[in-house]
Amino acid sequence: MSEKKRIGRTDLEVTPVGLGANAVGGHNLYPHLDEEEGKNIIRTALKQDMDFIDTAFSYGKGRSEELIGEVLKETGKRHDIVLATKGAHIYQGDKIIKSNSPDFLKETVEASLKRLQTDYIDLFYIHHPDEDTPKDEAVGALKDLKDEGKIRAIGVSNFSLDQLKEANKDGYVEVVQDHYNLLNRGVEDTLFPYVLENHISFIPFFPFASGILAGKYTQDTTFNDFRKDMPHLQGEAFLNNLEKVDKLRNMAHARETDVANIVLAWYLAHEPIDVVIPGAKRPEQVESNLRTLDVRLSNEEKVQISQIFG
Repeated sequence: MSEKKRIGRTDLEVTPVGLGANAVGGHNLYPHLDEEEGKNIIRTALKQDMDFIDTAFSYGKGRSEELIGEVLKETGKRHDIVLATKGAHIYQGDKIIKSNSPDFLKETVEASLKRLQTDYIDLFYIHHPDEDTPKDEAVGALKDLKDEGKIRAIGVSNFSLDQLKEANKDGYVEVVQDHYNLLNRGVEDTLFPYVLENHISFIPFFPFASGILAGKYTQDTTFNDFRKDMPHLQGEAFLNNLEKVDKLRNMAHARETDVANIVLAWYLAHEPIDVVIPGAKRPEQVESNLRTLDVRLSNEEKVQISQIFG
């Protein structure tokens, strides 16, 4: 197993490949999820000594947290892992409201603690910004919770650079999670300089761009879930992206590894990124993602990959 890495300036140390758990109980994201299979994904991660699990209230409106809590209780491994979750969503029928109010954030953390069957959360993120709350006040509420020992580290997700600067007025933000992958590199110019300067760790979500960068799609692949509306998985853009992925496939074959492992290793070569959290819909994908820890890209390969997707 790979050497552990500290997440930014937090006191959290993890193996650099963790698990994004949106397919564990995330019924609102993926149709026909099997909950026992979801629990098996978590069990497999724990068995493989994967020690960083990332979930959110919005994954199944709390169901992902509940299933993870059940497995952690059953295995007795809560204290062996770093557990991250997120909150900001209020569901009212078909309507979704986002709130960053200090009172709401404190309530949502308490609710997550119950669902996860734990008395502390290692890393809690404000999942999405709202329109009204001053972001430093929102983060101030998390600082109160950190001082109480209910959370160990403070994160924000989906914040613009201006929102991040406001959130970090008092220097409390320790982790930023945002959309970043080889097909969506905008944050290299916006968030990366700021997080580096302020010693904030960056964790990318959608590392496989909803699967295409894992190398598992072909020209004949069709989608019947939320992916069907994504521009990079449609028409000419889809075909162009498949061509780029094929170039990675040659690199992966030469190393006797998978495209997904090359992609994840490229992210981990970036200074702001300490850990990646690819998702998994099956237990064997957890094991496959962990093989990234055996991949070391040369500087030449890093540049080559960057140019393919430039």
